[in-house]
Amino acid sequence: MVEECYSIVDLMLLTSEKVAETARGLDQEQASGFIDHLLAARRIYVVGAGRSGLVARAFAMRLCHLGVEAYVVGETITPALGKGDTLVAFSGSGETTSVVDFCETAQELEGRICLITATPDSQLGRMADCVVDLGASAPPIQVDSGQYEVRQLTGEYRSVSPAFAPFGTLYETAALIFSDAVLSALMELKHCSLEEVKGRLANIQ
Repeated sequence: MVEECYSIVDLMLLTSEKVAETARGLDQEQASGFIDHLLAARRIYVVGAGRSGLVARAFAMRLCHLGVEAYVVGETITPALGKGDTLVAFSGSGETTSVVDFCETAQELEGRICLITATPDSQLGRMADCVVDLGASAPPIQVDSGQYEVRQLTGEYRSVSPAFAPFGTLYETAALIFSDAVLSALMELKHCSLEEVKGRLANIQ
């Protein structure tokens, strides 16, 4: 028989409470500024490493459902970024080497950078035109290496969250919920109907 562990229900509730705490601590001006950048962008590019990258991909997919021209950095169909475009970076630590490299390139190409992070005082935080801090309910991520892949292989990866939510889960969960909330706001601002959204959903899968 499996040894008794913590109640899954209690752990789910604790996680949801921490995410709610993060939401209550969110700077509304940061959130509004992020939406303004999205609305002003010619095209939107998203980037992230690991599970933050999965959140970024989900965000890009939903932007497409709203009729926004959005791309994932690194995909074969992603066009050249240029002036007037915005790169949205998801990085809990704000130090992930690959994401930093992409953002430096975007700057050189005169693109704008928006960062969704748990560590605003970071290399990416100092580089970004717009920063949304989702780390209000958790300490900053402390890592020895900015290279995500190296941290994974060497076991250096540390959680942005308390022990009950390991491996940065709190940041990633909060980032997903935040991005979904932003999409709901954009849907209202763009007067996009549910029928329009449904018409853009994938139909050949």
